[in-house]
Amino acid sequence: MDKYNIIIVTGGLGFIGKHFVRRCLELGCFVKNYDNVSYAADLRIKAEFDAHENYIHFQTDIATLNFLPECDALVNFAAESHVDNAITSNRKFCETNFLGVQNLLELVRSKQEAERPLFVQISTDEVYGDITAGQHSENDKLIPSNPYSATKASADMLVKSWGRTYDVPWRIVRPTNNYGCHQYPEKLIPKSAWRMRRGLPAIMHGDGSYIRSWLHVDDTVDAVLTVIEKGAPNQIYNVGSNIELRNIEVLRAIAKHLDVPEEKAWHPIGDRSGQDVRYSLDDSRLRALGWEPKRRFFDELPEIVDTFDYRRFI
Repeated sequence: MDKYNIIIVTGGLGFIGKHFVRRCLELGCFVKNYDNVSYAADLRIKAEFDAHENYIHFQTDIATLNFLPECDALVNFAAESHVDNAITSNRKFCETNFLGVQNLLELVRSKQEAERPLFVQISTDEVYGDITAGQHSENDKLIPSNPYSATKASADMLVKSWGRTYDVPWRIVRPTNNYGCHQYPEKLIPKSAWRMRRGLPAIMHGDGSYIRSWLHVDDTVDAVLTVIEKGAPNQIYNVGSNIELRNIEVLRAIAKHLDVPEEKAWHPIGDRSGQDVRYSLDDSRLRALGWEPKRRFFDELPEIVDTFDYRRFI
């Protein structure tokens, strides 16, 4: 990271963002974190970061931020990301995921061309919509299925257009479904594990047949750093994984680890509105830069289940 000594991170108290911040601090970077400390912020990691001499936190909303200090790269993790919340209340998703990105891009554009940082947008595989067979490449059409993925796809279009119109330097990273330790308990693994540990059944949409690729958050951090250091200018990179599982297979693995009988482990409910059947990414462009996922899902799952602590978020 020799060229990127000063990094601005937005959403650095969220799940992927906090793992990225920690890695940057370990690498000796100076990190300025702009995070509004939402309901999903990790308050214990906040205390850890605040004690680090190379870290500063600014509690602010990216949609209203009015000043961007000098930096080498701006990595935007800030986003509303829970699909259920987007379906029931989508306005905040538009404000943060779309208008927030527009505001960040304008702050970059306002600088002299030689002082503009690299803008790295953390997107998602959900912008492509689902795919029943094969894999999505970076050149595929974006067909988002719900308000969350629609706002993320719109943000990607903003980034590309600011690059073409205003010469803002950018790269877009589209990771698949992330998992790892200390994830807010609205996502499948931490929510299901927490409920099973309390003697309650996990909530399963439909018959559990929806397929997701599972990518460890540390592999995602590796991917983002690879894109920053080795990626081509104004390029998009998919970040895939080596494993695809049906949701019910994930629930079975959690139940088996916690020794919960399957008949008590989950409770089926109706399908989510706009449910995507399957995601799968062709990430050969990123792998050509030397990246590949290192973590194995079933090796990592026991620690994730055993170390979950809801007190990090209250």
